Amino acid sequence: MATPGDPDDVDRIIAQWRRERPELDLDAMATFGRLGRLFAHLGRAVDETFTRFGLQRGEYDVLAALRRSGAPHVLTPSALSDVLMLSRAGMTNRLDRLETAGLVERRANREDRRSMLIALTDRGVALVDEVTTVHVANESALLADLTPDERHHLDAVARKLLTRFEGTRPR
Repeated sequence: MATPGDPDDVDRIIAQWRRERPELDLDAMATFGRLGRLFAHLGRAVDETFTRFGLQRGEYDVLAALRRSGAPHVLTPSALSDVLMLSRAGMTNRLDRLETAGLVERRANREDRRSMLIALTDRGVALVDEVTTVHVANESALLADLTPDERHHLDAVARKLLTRFEGTRPR
């Protein structure tokens, strides 16, 4: 079993580049390589949880956004699109699948007859609560090799980098 100090595949790639292009500073390439590989591994591990419940990650994201919004768990499709950074067309496809599964329902918006509201059904609330419990435990298990201080530091570094792209957003 490899230990954290052992060379990994990224080290081998960087060594090849250093041999071929010794004038380049390849530290960022190494970090991006590890982040990319890590994202792929973690993404698959996270998706396995959703698949067990018959969901795709994007569908879970819709259910979770509605659940987090608080009772009565209702948002407009455009609000969902904004919070999930998804096109309106992409949102429509997800909503169609979730509605067919009986997890959300479209309702007339009494305040604006030109728009609809998306609401979690009782079945949707129960499912998203169950999936979220398993999902949170899975994410904790995936980070179990890190100490609490390492988790905190990783989160702080990720937050710092993310603000470059997203800045601070109103809550």
